[in-house]
Amino acid sequence: MDRRKSIKALIVGTVSTGVLVEACNPGEEKKEEASKSADAAASPETNRMKEEDEHYKEVVAKTYFTPDEMATITILGDIIIPKDEHSGSASDAKVPEFIEFIVKDKPEHKIPMRGGLRWLDVQCLNRYSKSFKDCSRQQQIEMVDEIAWPEKAKPEMAQGVSFFNLMRNLVSTGFFTSQMGVKDLGYMGNVPNQWNGVPDDVLKQYGLAYTEKELKECVSFS
Repeated sequence: MDRRKSIKALIVGTVSTGVLVEACNPGEEKKEEASKSADAAASPETNRMKEEDEHYKEVVAKTYFTPDEMATITILGDIIIPKDEHSGSASDAKVPEFIEFIVKDKPEHKIPMRGGLRWLDVQCLNRYSKSFKDCSRQQQIEMVDEIAWPEKAKPEMAQGVSFFNLMRNLVSTGFFTSQMGVKDLGYMGNVPNQWNGVPDDVLKQYGLAYTEKELKECVSFS
């Protein structure tokens, strides 16, 4: 899957804005995912208030997903956002670690995520006699294609569609709030401007002018 097509699919309506809005809400007591995202999940070297630091340590001290579940999350993440010529994949941006953190920080995601991962494995066991992570790449894509497009999915795939929507929300949030994801989008943020002061014609309009002392002391850009 081309990443740009993947992003288009996210924007078209398959992704709920709930996770993004929640993650960017400055009023939440637990702000970790908003300000640190995927990078923070792996790199705790940040400036925090005491209560934030205590909360972070409490969350990371526990492990929720099993190694097999993390392997499945990693595969799904890299299917949703694969590596391309612009930047790395979801796993390169440490999105699986981000998801592990978010699910522990927001327990309401625990059952939907674990249940969805189990549902996916059962489907693959019934079809291919293997868990999702042990399936071939072609089999994995075939399975994902049945739950990645809500409007095309069969009714019996409803649980899988719900799970994949949540998974896609978390992956896109984790990736595009990481340093790699921000760079991939080409977002520069606020940059310093070079200002030579108020233009002469505006100063004249208001009967003003810089003094010789001001002109000598001010920095001038050519």
